[in-house]
Formats: sequence, structure tokens, C-alpha cells
Amino acid sequence: MNKSKSQISRRNFLATSGAATALALIAGCENKDKKLSLAKIPDSKPRNVIFILSDDHRYDFMGFLGKPSFLETPNMDRMAQNGAYLKNATVATALCSPSRASILTGQYTHKHGVVDNNRPIPEGTVFFPQYLQQIGYQTGFFGKWHMGHETDDPRPGFNQWVSFKGQGVYYDPELNINGQRVKKEGYISDILTDYALDWLNQRNTEKPFFLYLSHKAVHAMFEPAKRHLGRYENVKLEYPASMANTDENYRGKPAWVREQRNSWHGVDYMYHGQMDFDTFYRRYCETLLSIDDSIGRVMNYLMENGLDQSTMVFYMGDNGFLLGEHGLIDKRCMYEESMRVPLLAYCPAVIQPGAVITEQVQNIDMAPTILELAGLKAPDNMNGQSFVPLLEGKKVEWREAVLYEYYWERNFPQTPTIHGVRTNKFKYIHYHGIWDIDELYDLENDPNEMHNLIESPEHQEIITKLKNQMFDMLESTSGMLIPLQRDAGAQQNKRRPKK
Repeated sequence: MNKSKSQISRRNFLATSGAATALALIAGCENKDKKLSLAKIPDSKPRNVIFILSDDHRYDFMGFLGKPSFLETPNMDRMAQNGAYLKNATVATALCSPSRASILTGQYTHKHGVVDNNRPIPEGTVFFPQYLQQIGYQTGFFGKWHMGHETDDPRPGFNQWVSFKGQGVYYDPELNINGQRVKKEGYISDILTDYALDWLNQRNTEKPFFLYLSHKAVHAMFEPAKRHLGRYENVKLEYPASMANTDENYRGKPAWVREQRNSWHGVDYMYHGQMDFDTFYRRYCETLLSIDDSIGRVMNYLMENGLDQSTMVFYMGDNGFLLGEHGLIDKRCMYEESMRVPLLAYCPAVIQPGAVITEQVQNIDMAPTILELAGLKAPDNMNGQSFVPLLEGKKVEWREAVLYEYYWERNFPQTPTIHGVRTNKFKYIHYHGIWDIDELYDLENDPNEMHNLIESPEHQEIITKLKNQMFDMLESTSGMLIPLQRDAGAQQNKRRPKK
């Protein structure tokens, strides 16, 4: 690695960070967290962990999956080939802030309270890195926080903090480095990776570390790195089967789905006409390439420094993203492209190369999993469970279904409140507060979710079972109340003008 280009010297780093400010912040976090403690797992050895998170990366856009056929992600492919691919990974809520809060707390959205992208984090919320600090971990956060709306202030649980306000920008960002604002030139994915690798270089090698690299990419509006811009300009795009605006395609679908295609989150009036679909699709794929580059740089660093065999590396998306399915873009809904996410894990000391894990793992499972890797038992208030045994190839009792929830937002009123459950075979989607129909899909025989079975006589028994399962999961986790929210943000409720 060329240190002159990819790393910042310790002297310069502390100068731009404000060393006194950084030390004060770190000391404050440590003092604040003194009362936190968890039971230790007997005979466990804390393991180094790196968690790489991307924004809006859908589950199937990885080179080794062949969709789209032109997409190249050699470093994601390398992780899958030499580690584990978690095939049925999902999020409990397909929206940035709720998903990120679920990752850090191990809780459902109705439990942690961050129900949209504007709601502040409730006072007293504990993030799992705070527990890691208590047992001597060095912890660093680099990138998009996006909880509590625009704030980028340093948060408890992290000794090193590099972030930015809200969604940030792709080029020449202003960063918050341990409480001090610093203007940087360059592309955001590269800059964040630079800071993350520099922090690894400066760490105390006698202590374990947890690194959280949280990318802005690939959030709209997409801006690829200059080296990637135009890479897919002339490729033939592959449109989803459910994109056509035909009566047959929408037969059995709730009315809100077809109506949304003419709105901010629909293919016929996307972002109120700011970009055409083909350009949108191409730029999405090109912007994703910088994430793959970042993964490659992290993996290469571990290899060059003798850390690749024992460090657990995760790569995950915070939620999926529709690119034309059912005439929609964005996320929020419960369709596969929205709720499923990429999840890869690499650690030769734990994982057999090429492992494919089919059990349903969710973002709420990340916190208890990383705690177990650190030798800690998860607290009782976490809804998730550790999937370390699955990574180890063990046969363990695992959940049959996962819960999904999304709460209607006044500033994006096109998508209703949603609850539902997904098994590896079926998906049941239940809508709240609208005069419309629910949905049931046979995922094995209808993976594109084009044939709603909600009125099928032979499926009424499974519908009843899944509905009861959904309410049982909500009741057992105190999730039966719909949160009321103050208005926040402008309403994106215009429709495409009629011709």
C-alpha cells in the first residue's frame, strides 16, 4: 500500500483532529459507560472485528451472483469465495436510520424507537460498541451515521470518530473528526477508507479492535468515483420482469403499488422527473464499484499485516433498493429487493471457505454476533441472536421466520405502514390504515413476487399461521403500538402530470 496516498501521518491526523478534544471525548465516553457490563463467555478469546456497511446496496447486485451480468465486484466475490455468503439476510426495517439503529442496538425498530430518518435517538440508548470498550477494545467509527437527522457529533462507544452531517456528499466532504470540522478533497468512499486504515496503523497492537466503516455509497443521487464514471454507459440493461405497466403485471397487487410508479419513488416520475431510469440504473452500478474497491483495500491491509486469518470481517447493506421491480425505486416496502441485503463474512479461523448459509439472519443479529466474537453474552434487551454458530458450520436451532415493520412517513406518504413475516418458503405482508389488500407470496416458486396468493383458497391455512406468527412476534416484543410522529421534511407527494 502506498502510505503517501492512502494514509495520514499520526502527527497530521492528531493536528487536524484536535488531540486534546479527541482525548477529552474519549475519556468522556469511557467515564459515561463505566456502569455497563455483560457476562463473559467462559474460555473465549476476544477477536478483532471489522464491520463494513454500505447504503442501499440490494442483495443480488454482486458479481458472483451474476446479476446484472455486467457488474464486476471482485472483492465481494473474494469474500464469498473464501468466507461465507449469508443468502437470506434481511433487515427488520428497510430504511436507513431504523436499520442502522437496529444494527447498533440489536433491537427491532419499535423497540429502539428510531422509526424514521428524522427521529432522534432516545436518551439512554446503548450501542453495542460501548460494551466492547468496557473490556478493552479500541473502537473506531468512520462514515455515515445518519441517526438523529443532521447531527454528526461523536457518539458513545467509539474512541475514534470520523463522520459527516446527514447524507453527506460524494466529493470534497466536510468531516467531523473527534468533534472538529475538517474539509477534505476527494471521493468520500476513498477518504473514509483512508482514515479507517490509518487508524488501524495507529492502534495499540496489544489490544483487540472493532472498526465500523460506514459508507455513504450507494445512496441516491448516485455519483461514481471519476475512475468508474461511464464504465457501464454502453452495456445492455436488464429490466425486471415486474416492471411493465400492464394490467396483468398488477393483477392481485395492492392499488398503492401501481399508483406509486407515478410518484417520487416510482419509475415513471422518479424524484419528480430529475433523472431518467436508464441513467439512474447505470450510475447506481458504477457508484457501487467504489464500495468493492474499499473492501479490497481493507482485505489487502489485513493480509499485508498478518491479520487476515484471525480478524472477522463483515460486509452488509443497511437495506436493499428496488430498481424497477413492480414499477418502483427506493426501499421501505417489504418486497425482496427492499428487505434483503448482501451479507458476507470472512475469517479463515472460523469459517470454511465458500460456505453458503441459508438460515434467515437479520440486522438485529449483528450486535449479539459481534459481542459473542468479543467473548460477551448479549443483554436480554436485544431481540437478535448471535449467528456465530452458523458461521462455524454448526447445526443449531434457528428461527423459522423473521419480522418486518415499516411506519408510514408523512414526508413520503406513498408507502403505507407495513408489518409482515418472511420464511424461506413464504412471505406474508400486512398493511395498516389503508383500504387495500394484503399479500402472500410463494418465494420458492415465485421469487419475483408477481402472483399474490392472498385470496387463494388452498393458502388460507398458511396465511392464518403467518398472521398469527406476526402478531405473536409483535406482542412478545412490545410492538403493538403504532408510533405517532411530528411532521418532518417536505412532502414528496406530487404525481406525474397527466398527458
